[in-house]
Amino acid sequence: MYQDMPLEQLREYRGAVPEPDDFDAFWARTLADSRGAGGKVELTPVETPLRGIDVFDTTFPGFGGDPVKAWLRVPHGLDGPAPVVVEFVGYGGGRGFAMENLLYAASGYVHLHMDTRGQGSGWSVGDTPDPWPSGPQATGVMTKGVLDPKTYYYRRLIVDSVRAVDAAVGLACADSTRVAVVGASQGGGLALAAGALAPVVTAVSACVPFLCDFQRAIEVTDAPPFSELTGYLACHRDQADAVFRTLSYVDGVNFARRAHAPLHMSVGLMDEVVPPSTVFAAYNNYAADKDLAVWRHNGHEGGGHLDDLATLDLLARVFA
Repeated sequence: MYQDMPLEQLREYRGAVPEPDDFDAFWARTLADSRGAGGKVELTPVETPLRGIDVFDTTFPGFGGDPVKAWLRVPHGLDGPAPVVVEFVGYGGGRGFAMENLLYAASGYVHLHMDTRGQGSGWSVGDTPDPWPSGPQATGVMTKGVLDPKTYYYRRLIVDSVRAVDAAVGLACADSTRVAVVGASQGGGLALAAGALAPVVTAVSACVPFLCDFQRAIEVTDAPPFSELTGYLACHRDQADAVFRTLSYVDGVNFARRAHAPLHMSVGLMDEVVPPSTVFAAYNNYAADKDLAVWRHNGHEGGGHLDDLATLDLLARVFA
C-alpha cells in the first residue's frame, strides 16, 4: 500500500537535508589520506566451469589501506580494454560467490563486484572484515561510530567504493574513459556517493537507493535498516544532533547535488524499506542528466529485471 506522499508531491519533493560547510573538504581529506596509505591491487585467477567469463579473486586497498575483497569478472578472450562496471552490494550482503552475478561480464563489460566490509552474512556471503573500533551501537552497522563523521562506518564504506573505482580504472583490461558505478538499495546509495566523488565515473545506476534523507526516512518507516537509527535514538535521547550531523556527511542527497554523470534511478511507490520520498529527494537534487523509473505497484524490489535492462541501456548509450 502507499504510505508516503502522493506522486504529484513526490515529483516536487527535494527534502531538507543539511549540508555541512566542510563537506567537500572532509571528503577530499578522507580520500587523500586513504590513497596515501598505500597498498596494491592483487588478482588471483579462479577456476570455474564458465567458458565465456574469466573470474579473479581480487583484493584492493580501501579505507586507510585496509584490504577489501572483490570479484573481477572479465569476458573471456577480451580484445583490448573494455568499459568497466563497478558494482556495490545491498545492506547485509557481500560479494557472494565467484559464479554469481554474471550480467555485466556477459554483456561485454569488465565487472568489479565489491565486497562490503563487516557485512556479508545476511543474504549473501562476504569476506572483508571491518577492523575499526566503535562505541555502543544498535544491531547492524547503521549506528557504528555514528556520533562523529570521522568514526562513522559509512565513511569507511564510501571510501572503499571510491577506491574500488580507482582499482578498476588501473586494470589493463579496463577502459578508464568509460566507467560506471551501479547498485541497488545500499549499493545504490554507494553508487551515488562514488559517482560524485570519483571524477572518472561516466555513468551511474542507483536503483531504490538507500542512505538518503535520513531524518525523513525514520519519520515515515519503522522497517530496518532505518529502524536501527530509531532504536539508537530512543536509547540515546540526547544524541540526536550529533547523529544527524554525522549522517549529513554520507547522505545521498548531498552527493546528488555534486553529480556529474548521467543517472538511471528507480523507485517503488510501495517500498516500506526505503521510503519513496527519500529516493525522490536524491533524484530531484541530482545535478546531471537523469531518468527515473517509477514502479507504482512495487516495493523494495523495484523494477527487478526491467531495472537491469534500463541500466544496460544507459551503459550502451553512455559508453557508445
